Amino acid sequence: MQAGFERVLDVKTLLGECPLWSVAEEVLYFVDIKQSRIHRFDPASGALGTITLPEEVGCIGLALGGGFVAGLRSGLWLISAEGDLIRKLADNPEDQSVSRFNDGMVDPAGRFIAGTVDETRERGTASLYRYDSRGLEKLAGDLFTSNGVAFSPDGRRLYHSDTLRYSLYTYDYDAASGAATNRQLFAKFGSDTDKGRPDGGAVDAEGCYWTALFEGGRVQCYAPDGTLMAEYPVPAKCPTMVTFGGADLRTLYCTSASVGRPNEELAEYPLSGALFAMRTETPGLPKSLFNPDI
Repeated sequence: MQAGFERVLDVKTLLGECPLWSVAEEVLYFVDIKQSRIHRFDPASGALGTITLPEEVGCIGLALGGGFVAGLRSGLWLISAEGDLIRKLADNPEDQSVSRFNDGMVDPAGRFIAGTVDETRERGTASLYRYDSRGLEKLAGDLFTSNGVAFSPDGRRLYHSDTLRYSLYTYDYDAASGAATNRQLFAKFGSDTDKGRPDGGAVDAEGCYWTALFEGGRVQCYAPDGTLMAEYPVPAKCPTMVTFGGADLRTLYCTSASVGRPNEELAEYPLSGALFAMRTETPGLPKSLFNPDI
């Protein structure tokens, strides 16, 4: 392993997720799913602002004109910058007592691609969905935990993982139509001694895929052909997702989780739940903005 991540904010999230850099504001947004919060972190001043929502928020995307598109337990919503629920875009079509929206990202054309989690961890009833003006459309089903959504720099490849299956996939993606086809296994994780599994991910400007390994205590970087290029330690057993930020998009931020972790693990990793960062040689790419009219 090479030099890794350092704490930049001891925010003590229960389930930190979905870090998202705003180029316009030069701030980092991220969520705490279990506390139903969207955080706004300004690295220049160190200020942290917090919005509390009425239900769990699994993922967010920045919307045209301000505010967010968000995946909550009940469905997909437009939310103001102040946290007001403006309009429900689509219901979560699954059993909401054991299903909520989890990881998601805006595609290159402005659609929202978001998946759910099967909280029973047994039935495999989660799915990956696409939302645009045509409504909600299922892209993949029979999942346990939909995660890892990211796009190649040319927008023609969609990355997506099923965390509990220890599997990361790619799809051929048509940004014009939002169709995802030709699923291929990109990388397989886990062993008898290593329970690290793919959580949230990001793609850099050279097309390399970076993934946080939940229960793996590290972030890995894969070349576009699937070759493991590097891995970097995180001072938490359960890193959850990465994103590129900073003025030059060369700061890789990483959220983490503390909820439900054994006491001995929290004693060994006292920074669990914090926000971490690491400088990278290759920059990331600015995120697309959600367009409800596309």
